[in-house]
Amino acid sequence: MSLNDLMLSRRQALGFGAAALATFGLAACDDAPAPTPEGEETPEEAQLDAEAYDALLATGPVAADEEVAASAWATKVKEAGTLRVGGVQTSLLFCLLNEKDGATRGFDAGLFQLLARYILGDENAYELTQVTSNTRESVLQNDTVDAVFATYSINDDRKKVISFAGPYYTTQQSILVMADNDTINSVDDLAGKNVAAQSSSTGPSILEEYAPDAVIQEFATDEEARSALEQGRVDAYVIDTSMQMGNMTRNPGRYRLAGEEFGPVDAYGIGLPLDSDGVDFVNAWLQRVEDEGLWEELWQLCIGDRAGIDAAPNPPAIGA
Repeated sequence: MSLNDLMLSRRQALGFGAAALATFGLAACDDAPAPTPEGEETPEEAQLDAEAYDALLATGPVAADEEVAASAWATKVKEAGTLRVGGVQTSLLFCLLNEKDGATRGFDAGLFQLLARYILGDENAYELTQVTSNTRESVLQNDTVDAVFATYSINDDRKKVISFAGPYYTTQQSILVMADNDTINSVDDLAGKNVAAQSSSTGPSILEEYAPDAVIQEFATDEEARSALEQGRVDAYVIDTSMQMGNMTRNPGRYRLAGEEFGPVDAYGIGLPLDSDGVDFVNAWLQRVEDEGLWEELWQLCIGDRAGIDAAPNPPAIGA
């Protein structure tokens, strides 16, 4: 099913029209998620339903003792009584700290909380260490954490020093335009147009390949790129769909996504120590979470309901 097939804007869902999407993550998924920009509070209708989220986690499966005992990685976690996780608390849809109740929630957060429940019988039995793009490997290598959940892109260089379970999510590039723009509806329509991209992302190089006739303007931050779009200095803004969906969620009705995702598929994995038998254990848990519908329910709560998307995508094949 295509992304466009999945997209229903919040206003369309209410019977009014216009488009929306969701998922705040990384610039090209090679850096840790940026915090919500100052002055851009999440609209009330886009806030996470914390009560439903907490109730969903409480339905997660718990592993049998023999399943845990068969894995040295899981046994270590169980004996410690805490799952040590590397992650962030600033990613709007994936892992965000709620300062009112002190809880961390989101799609990534829900997954590592479900994993804590699976091993320890308690979704709150975790300890979160903040990571950046520069520390995600080192915290695994020096045994600071047991696993990293941080919209963590799987690539060959990283697989030389750590192992990955999953993938559990994929993203590509998307085109953001103002909601009233009806002239750009695909990557082919970017020819001759002024297109914003983040200088710190893979957007510029991907645009050079997929839209060689676009006039690329690079900006240092997401906020600068969107300001240029809103001021009419550029016609479109291209970056990974995760970033675009977060922008849509924070600003319902202001933008729309033009056409299908494009470019190379970026797969998010769960970082684990190199050659850990935790890979098989975590993959088996992830498959169970998917088979029991928890992945889909969690995605809908954290992303779909908040972005006006009425159907969850299919999760990627585990181990692919």
